Amino acid sequence: MAAPGVSSGPVANRWDTGRTESFSDGVFAFAITLLVLDIHVPASEFNQLWRGIADQWPAYLGYATSFLTVGGIWLVHHGIFRRVQYANRRVMEVNLLLLMAVAFLPFPTSLVAEAIRHADAERAAVIFYGASLLVISLLYSALWSAVASDRTLLKPDVSKKEVDAIARATTPNLGFYLAVILLALIAPKVAAFGYLVIAIVALVRAHGDRAPTTTTPGSA
Repeated sequence: MAAPGVSSGPVANRWDTGRTESFSDGVFAFAITLLVLDIHVPASEFNQLWRGIADQWPAYLGYATSFLTVGGIWLVHHGIFRRVQYANRRVMEVNLLLLMAVAFLPFPTSLVAEAIRHADAERAAVIFYGASLLVISLLYSALWSAVASDRTLLKPDVSKKEVDAIARATTPNLGFYLAVILLALIAPKVAAFGYLVIAIVALVRAHGDRAPTTTTPGSA
C-alpha cells in the first residue's frame, strides 16, 4: 500500500512540471543572451565606425531572426505548460531535445553572420541555419504531440478546442522552411531574409494560444 499522499500506478510515472518549466525558461534565456555576444565591430573599422556598425547587418539579421524564433517558441512552450498538470518521461525527453536544439541555435546564427559575405560559404551556412530552425520547429510540435497523446497529463479544464488550437499553433511550417531552404541553393541572401519572415509569422501565430474561449484574460 502506498503511503498517504503518495500516488501509485500510472501516476507514479508522472512528475510535477514546476522544475521542468523553470529549467526550460533558463535555457531559453541563456540561448537568447548568447545570440547578442556575436555582434561586434572589429577594431580595424573604428576609424570609420558608422560604416563599421552598418557593415554588421548580417549579425543583426541573424540576431533578429533567432531572437524572434526563440521568443515565439517560448510563448508556445509557456502555452503548453500552462495547460499541463503532469509530465511523463516521454514529455521530459522531448522537452530536453527541444532545449538542446534551442541552446545550439547561437552556433548556426553566428555561422551565417560570418559566412554570408563569402560566396563559397554562404549557401552551406544558410542551408545549415534553416535545417537547425526546422529541427526546432519539429521538436516543439513533437512536444505538444507527446502531451496531447496522454490526456491525463492535461489539466481537467483544458477543452478539446484548446488541444486543437495548440496543435495548430505548434504545427511547423514545413512547406515554408523547405521552400526557403531550396531557395538558399540559388539565392542564399534572400533565403536568410526568408527565415526572418517565418520567425515573424511564427511569433504572430503564437498568440493564437489565446483564441479558445476557455482561455482566461491575461493568460498567455
